Amino acid sequence: MQVDLSQAPGHQQVLKSINRMTLVRHLCAHPGLSRSDLAGAVQLTKSTVTMLVRELIEEGWFIEHEVVATGDLGRRPTPLFIDPSRLVLIGVEVGIEGARAVATTLTGDVLARTRYGYGAARGAKACIAVVANAMLRACKQLDAGTQRVIGIGVGLPGGVDEARGFLHFAPNLHWRDVPVGDMLAEKLVGSSLQGVPLFLQNEADAAAVGEMEFNPSEATDPLLYVSVNQGVGAGVIVGDRLLTGSRGFAGEVGHIVLQVGGPACSCGRRGCAEALIGPRAMLPGGSADDPLAEVQRRLAAGDGDTQRAVKKAGNYLGVLLQNLSAAYDPGCIVLGGSAIELGDTFLNPARRTLNDYAEAAGLSPLPVRISRFGIDAVALGGAALARYRITRPLIAPGYAGGRDLARQEAA
Repeated sequence: MQVDLSQAPGHQQVLKSINRMTLVRHLCAHPGLSRSDLAGAVQLTKSTVTMLVRELIEEGWFIEHEVVATGDLGRRPTPLFIDPSRLVLIGVEVGIEGARAVATTLTGDVLARTRYGYGAARGAKACIAVVANAMLRACKQLDAGTQRVIGIGVGLPGGVDEARGFLHFAPNLHWRDVPVGDMLAEKLVGSSLQGVPLFLQNEADAAAVGEMEFNPSEATDPLLYVSVNQGVGAGVIVGDRLLTGSRGFAGEVGHIVLQVGGPACSCGRRGCAEALIGPRAMLPGGSADDPLAEVQRRLAAGDGDTQRAVKKAGNYLGVLLQNLSAAYDPGCIVLGGSAIELGDTFLNPARRTLNDYAEAAGLSPLPVRISRFGIDAVALGGAALARYRITRPLIAPGYAGGRDLARQEAA
């Protein structure tokens, strides 16, 4: 897509902002490059890169390391790296039972962790107050004298209008039409996080961004992230872009119908993937406040009915993965969420079903791996979402507390 920056207000400053963030993204992916290497890689003049690198070092984005003597003649270029010590990202998971927050470096190394349960109050206002407290508690573990938070990302369990900071519907929390962005911003007034750019996205979408942004190797494209918790969701990355859909509902794969007239789902439909794959589907003839914990207890006790129910849910997960593979043709599938803790009893039937479908069609099996970030996948994904949005000024901005980040960064 061609963009005519000459007509944009302050277009020279916007162009400078784009060039700065291009350098940041490239060094995140390729640490240790020199100024000359960067200039060649991003096709900017050496003088421009030298000027921008100087600014980025002063502001805390970059750091330069001493050159190790090798005995070679001539002046050796100085390697540059992302500075791990000054600029910080905050990532948050708004879960079904509580909020999890992390503070990370620009490259995803965790500096602080907090987790808060919601308690008895489950309304949006009370829970968002807990979310804000989790963020602030993570910030208190930082060095206020040297570290500065530059972005906050939040993963939510439902369809999100990222540009408006608006949660459409979170079935498992029973929230509908909640202005989460504005409510969080209000809770942060007067705190150290007041005015920090804030980004919101569906939890699986955020986790997918985390797999792309904080992956030390090149991410496979397209990348499909599938999360199985109490609900089921997916995030899809295609060509460095997060697929969100026109209303923010892309990735709500837990509500793809897999069985006509099947069991009732939290969304009101019947036969949804969530109703066939989630932990509640693994409790034959029973229910529990914490269905996953109860499933784990029954499996440990060797309960045959539960083992069969978990394998059946795994088979349906394989069917869902097959359908998503047919829709998106991913280069890699990443599985995450709390239900992955059930291990091979759940995952082997899913892999086998997916591979059987591939073999029947004469296709090679798709690579499937478990998320490298475990229980922090969504919270780390939130931090990655903040970096993703801040460092891509030309991509349509997220909520960002109602501000245009490209202009803010250029100012």
